[in-house]
Amino acid sequence: MTSAPSITVSSLDLGRLNDLLDSGKYAGLPGLDALRRELDRARVVEPTEVPPNVVTMNSVVRCLDEATNVTYELVLVYPHAAGTPGSVSVLAPVGSALLGLSVGQSIAWQVPGGRTLNLKVLEILRQPEAMGEFHR
Repeated sequence: MTSAPSITVSSLDLGRLNDLLDSGKYAGLPGLDALRRELDRARVVEPTEVPPNVVTMNSVVRCLDEATNVTYELVLVYPHAAGTPGSVSVLAPVGSALLGLSVGQSIAWQVPGGRTLNLKVLEILRQPEAMGEFHR
């Protein structure tokens, strides 16, 4: 994997994600370590200071798999909210990869089956922080 791009995470998302990781509810899932590594390297800011072009929890994102040239519209959600069409859990490889990225950034991420996902954020269609929603 190449050098990971810088990422930004809100202190609210960080606290909730750390609680999720520490809960033991998802123990044994392969995505836990990947998410923990992403959180450890993130620049943490207050929710009111999150730039509007950053992927946060519950953001709706348009992204491109650069390897296949397929565009996706995804909602980054907590694991309990995953399962609806278009939602992706933050514990899934693509969810961990998206968290904290800015529009225009790409990341290479190993997915199950050995394929590398080259994901580029094209647009943030909806970001809760940009809409003043800090209570999620």
